[in-house]
Amino acid sequence: MSIITVPVTPIDGQKPGTSGLRKKVSVFQQPGYLENFVQSIFDAIGPVAGATLVLGGDGRFHNRAAVQTILRMAAAHGFGKVLVGQGGILSTPAASCVIRARGALGGIILSASHNPGGPDGDFGVKYNTGNGGPAPESVTGAIYEHTRRIERYRISDAPDVDIDTLGTRRIEDMTVEVIDSVAEYADLMQRLFDFDAIRALFGRGFRMCFDAMHAVSGPYAHAIFEGLLGAPAGTVINGTPSEDFGGHHPDPNPVNAAELIALMARADAPDFGAASDGDADRNLIAGRDLPVSPSDSLAIMAAHATAIPAFRAGIKGIARSMPTSGAADRVALALGIPCYETPTGWKFFGNLLDAGMVSLCGEESYGTGSDHIREKDGVWAVLYWLNLLAASGKSVNDIVHEHWARFGRNYYSRHDYEAIDAAVAETLMDDLRARLPTLAGRPLGSYEVALAGDFAYRDPVDDSVSTHQGVRVVMTDGSRIVLRLSGTGTEGATLRLYLERYEADPARHGLPTQEALAELAAIADQLAGIRSRTGRQQPTVVT
Repeated sequence: MSIITVPVTPIDGQKPGTSGLRKKVSVFQQPGYLENFVQSIFDAIGPVAGATLVLGGDGRFHNRAAVQTILRMAAAHGFGKVLVGQGGILSTPAASCVIRARGALGGIILSASHNPGGPDGDFGVKYNTGNGGPAPESVTGAIYEHTRRIERYRISDAPDVDIDTLGTRRIEDMTVEVIDSVAEYADLMQRLFDFDAIRALFGRGFRMCFDAMHAVSGPYAHAIFEGLLGAPAGTVINGTPSEDFGGHHPDPNPVNAAELIALMARADAPDFGAASDGDADRNLIAGRDLPVSPSDSLAIMAAHATAIPAFRAGIKGIARSMPTSGAADRVALALGIPCYETPTGWKFFGNLLDAGMVSLCGEESYGTGSDHIREKDGVWAVLYWLNLLAASGKSVNDIVHEHWARFGRNYYSRHDYEAIDAAVAETLMDDLRARLPTLAGRPLGSYEVALAGDFAYRDPVDDSVSTHQGVRVVMTDGSRIVLRLSGTGTEGATLRLYLERYEADPARHGLPTQEALAELAAIADQLAGIRSRTGRQQPTVVT
């Protein structure tokens, strides 16, 4: 074995987004593409000699090949040890757990999260720092700068190593330890929740369906729900990870989790339904014929936190992304704790969590988490709801309706316009920003604008500032229209429109969501010219 230095030139477009670098598989398969980016990570975070690195991914197509390349590059850079998930598998939450538990310098997670997989699908590479969370903008910015001036990468010419058998082996002077992908994560979950109470719930005939969506949460769900908690075999469906996610889109929303939603609408539906995404960091919660919106889920989890062993003494605060509904704000006010509004992207929660300022975090894109790790966590969220159901003796539907009766209902929806022309999307947003100063005080339909602006965030911990994080038009009654461009797609641009209307009257809590938000949707189209500019008469996905 020897270490080779390969001369290269920069490759355009390797700027990490909110969740690392995501491109089509065919892009990552180009000679030197992955190597250039990984070399730039190592250059940005160095020195790395003797350090420990965590490595794994969601099992999508190209995962195994990428693991072998990164192992050889890590050996060439003098890492002391790489902890790699068995078979190259490691969910994003489990990777965060292992980084923190083992004191690693950081970790490389191979995932495009909820994006489609397969040879024609998407692939992604993300670096997480020593706190277990996504790299902050200071680090991703440094990585990008290195991609723009890279001249060489270093790699060992060692053959592929066995990543399927637990144990240790070596590349050059580096130890490769293949670890059980589930064990350390499952141990942490047992310290956070009342497994005896949940086990007793299943013992009383409680029925659940967990849709792993042919993705990485399957092994975790089988081991925890059907193994440790004693749920009947078959509780987990689509539980074997597939390189193309069974040909489906592993995004746990009511559109892509249609199989679970249909099951929960049947007369003989289980008591509880749940799903997770490609890398197991997102979650869908459902009662009988009632998908729970992520915004409501976060608020309900906060309102009932003391039912969970990890939060018996209460929670310190809540953080939510700006596009997420204000449902959690109302709970925070009632509890007398702060609620922080951040830009989209889990990395913005990291400083608040590390500073001990918040205990729960959530985003409208089906992500919730807590201070146990520094990522959103799908299986954790499902366990949280199971613990809540076991402690309360109530159904999902009862808990949701009681919450609305107490705090009011925030009708909420997201309309995605996917793969639209990037230049058109940018012009739409620029023109809308130019109109914002003229909107305050104006009537729009039956609403009146209270404020309109482009969201900017000053981090209360490190005083860093993030601008252009989404356009907000807020009405005098608290209803909101939010538009932003997503950073998680790989083709064109994705325009996201968020609609929110607060309703205090319990007699009006039963309206169909899109009906309740129809006027706001029409106003948004009038303001931004979405249909006329994009040529789309309706969103690609409505959740």
